[in-house]
Amino acid sequence: MTNRFLSAIALASVLGVTALASTGCAVARDQQTVGSYIDDATLTTQVKAKLAQSPDTSAMAISVETLNGEVQLSGFAKNAQEKARAGEIARSVDNVKGVKNNLTIR
Repeated sequence: MTNRFLSAIALASVLGVTALASTGCAVARDQQTVGSYIDDATLTTQVKAKLAQSPDTSAMAISVETLNGEVQLSGFAKNAQEKARAGEIARSVDNVKGVKNNLTIR
């Protein structure tokens, strides 16, 4: 076999795995498109960054997940004020469609 043939097989394999991986993400995330998956990842990052910047919230204790523009907060808040503030921060991020604040006060 020639190097060119082996390179073509390797490239086809990589492209196939990439296609399966991106399709797998879409199916696992309620069959959303790759574009909306990237948008959700961007929103998650923006919310986490704002939580980390705020002196009123402990970003290390708060998990953020986003699906189709809906942000879900989970984890722990020190008090009701921190829980409410985390929800406000998440809602303040552009393009967030809604917030489910499932933080537990400990």
